[in-house]
Amino acid sequence: MRLAVDPRDGRISLTLPRRAALQPALDWAESQRPWIEAALAKTAAPRPLGDGTTLPFRGEMLTIRVAGGARAVRVSGDQLLVGGPAEMVGARVLRWLREQARIVLEAETRRFAGKAGVTVGRVRIGDPRSRWGSCSSGGDIAYSWRLILAPPAVLEATVAHEVGHRLHMDHSPAFHAAVEALLGRDPRAERTWLRTRGAGLHAIGRTD
Repeated sequence: MRLAVDPRDGRISLTLPRRAALQPALDWAESQRPWIEAALAKTAAPRPLGDGTTLPFRGEMLTIRVAGGARAVRVSGDQLLVGGPAEMVGARVLRWLREQARIVLEAETRRFAGKAGVTVGRVRIGDPRSRWGSCSSGGDIAYSWRLILAPPAVLEATVAHEVGHRLHMDHSPAFHAAVEALLGRDPRAERTWLRTRGAGLHAIGRTD
């Protein structure tokens, strides 16, 4: 059985084995109430994006400013200038962030794959509920676009972790040693950053 709290909206899910009895599972979930309440407390409030909103990007803080004119998005110093109608700023910024994530994560994945001497398939960008990255047995790797909001070292450590699964499809000591060798350092600090501050990244761009 597995309990999970969606960091984006606080939704609680209980996953059961195929033949598990429901009532014992519900009783077990009820016994986990202290953990559930602690997880819900970490769920950040929605942070819609608009003129004047600040957001993290690659280790820096940017302030969104409506620039008017063409529907372009660009960084200028500590500002993120967004053209087009003001009511479309949030959607436009989110599209821009996803594209930046795609570019950076694709490049970093290929770089680490080269260091590891492995191949990777497609690199996909999504907005998963609970994972920052995943690697299939066929070599496709998927990431949360929200990694672009994290410091570069956190994004880099996540990529090294997923590429490491091309060497070991488990979390054995050999896998962790391979990741540390690829990254050139112990990634525990970056894992701690995601565990303690990742919920705040899931709040960015939400309006509910």
